[in-house]
Amino acid sequence: MNSTDPEPAQTPRLAESDSDYLRALGEHVRDLRVRRGMTRAILARDSGVSLRYLAQLEGGQGNISILRLRQVAQAMAMPPEEIIRVGPEQPAELTLLGQFLARLSPPELVEAQNLLRGAFEKKSRRNRIALVGLRGAGKSSLGKLLAEQLKVPFIELTDVIEQSVGTPLSVVFSLYGQAAYRRYERRALERLIETHESFVLATGGSISTEPATFDELLTACFTVWLKASPAEHMARVVAQGDRRPMGENREAMQDLERILVGREAMYRKADATVNTSGLDIEQSLAELLKQISV
Repeated sequence: MNSTDPEPAQTPRLAESDSDYLRALGEHVRDLRVRRGMTRAILARDSGVSLRYLAQLEGGQGNISILRLRQVAQAMAMPPEEIIRVGPEQPAELTLLGQFLARLSPPELVEAQNLLRGAFEKKSRRNRIALVGLRGAGKSSLGKLLAEQLKVPFIELTDVIEQSVGTPLSVVFSLYGQAAYRRYERRALERLIETHESFVLATGGSISTEPATFDELLTACFTVWLKASPAEHMARVVAQGDRRPMGENREAMQDLERILVGREAMYRKADATVNTSGLDIEQSLAELLKQISV
């Protein structure tokens, strides 16, 4: 080769720290996707991003521009999420509060959250019972029985969403995607809180994946996490007549376990927990009544 010829283009070699970052980012994206109950194909459709790119991203081979953005953030001594956030500057008080909370230990964070919620929660929240948990935990069956006992309306949040949109949820997801569903979910919850002083509400299993909506639920309602083992969740879904749980995913049980792990931290924010594993419906109802009367 002539010494004057330009050097051939070299593929940039990632530093080990960059590789670790992309790997962690890929795992985080996959966790977020699975936690929301989305397949990679659905995420590709709703985002307009190719399946190939999503596979690369989740496999720790994200585009080099991700690392460039990270370098820009590091140079300005701020987290990357601050770089990509577009819109009005958040209030200084919120920034300072976030920095203060970031210095607290996990137990102190729990205490701070309880103090804030106690100071600002809606006074009528004890009259509104919200059941959270994955499909198959018993939210509908137990919710109806509980509402009868308390003599209050029983409401399925998904029914309210369908009524407001005027179309089945399957159509909402296929036409508008999950982001639109989240907006409808938030509006439906806000409307219920505004118009009902009391109810028993069965929520969708993924409501905990939207922090703002879940915080509204925790603030306005007395929430109960109906918990069950992954095996019982799956068995109950099949018993309800669904022979294709988790969208015919061959790794259905693994994904279900991953979803439970991913959502558990938020579910634990509920006011009470009722473990329905190994209990029949009467025993579960008795335990639920005991928890809401504490």
